[in-house]
Amino acid sequence: MLAGGGSRGAVQVGMLEELIRRGIRADRVFGASVGAINGASYAGNPTLEGIERMAIIWRDLKGTDIFPRGTFDGPWAFLQKRAAVHANSGLRAIIEAGIDYENLEDSSIPIEVVATSLTDGRERWIGHGRAVEAILASSAIPSIFPPVSIDDDVLVDGGVVNNVPISRAIVAGCDRIYVLLCGPLHYHPRPPRRPAEAALTAFFVAIHARFMRELASLPPGVEVVVFSGGGEPSGQYRDFSATATLIEEGRAEVADVLDRYVGTSHDLAHPAPSASL
Repeated sequence: MLAGGGSRGAVQVGMLEELIRRGIRADRVFGASVGAINGASYAGNPTLEGIERMAIIWRDLKGTDIFPRGTFDGPWAFLQKRAAVHANSGLRAIIEAGIDYENLEDSSIPIEVVATSLTDGRERWIGHGRAVEAILASSAIPSIFPPVSIDDDVLVDGGVVNNVPISRAIVAGCDRIYVLLCGPLHYHPRPPRRPAEAALTAFFVAIHARFMRELASLPPGVEVVVFSGGGEPSGQYRDFSATATLIEEGRAEVADVLDRYVGTSHDLAHPAPSASL
């Protein structure tokens, strides 16, 4: 279960590496937004070699690779009469570099990614068809990237409706779920100073509220292991300067959480048959 979180998604690379080193392999993968990008890469090649490929892509990434600066940059860019501030060509190139299969059903581990339908507001789960288009839809941050049309439906970022899709894994029959967050487990927003900050804070609060509700109402027999991404969501979506640090923090977080299970009745080194990421 890989959550969204923008440039903080680098933390999931370190988390995945440590999980692989400990012999933990998912039977199913669910991803939202940047979690869909990382999840798709992992599902295609769930090995240390595959993770190193992801790490190289992330370490070489600059904000302008995905979010190129235009003639009208800054706040004015959000007032232009067009679908989004940025084209998704840079994002598409990153996604294509990270996977080596054409359709989602061709991945080594079954994967589903979530997008938000602008047609009826529902969450749209995609597990078949063209992988790049599905991942683009799941990571199409509203106003930042243009919507993606799939099967006559207009789709944007899946994190809008289900950023940490525990419920989807439960419906699929998973009884041990590993959650890879890009941010903290408990969200404590700072008082906003500007209207734009207030809107962004409300968005993060809404996303986090659903996750906490689902975490508090797990059905009997379902175990959820949460790895916190630390830090706080930021409006500086172009900032990839902390990538190397985030990867190391992800490794350390997984090591710390799993080491706490040593000597207990839990056996995280041998996940249940229906374990998922």
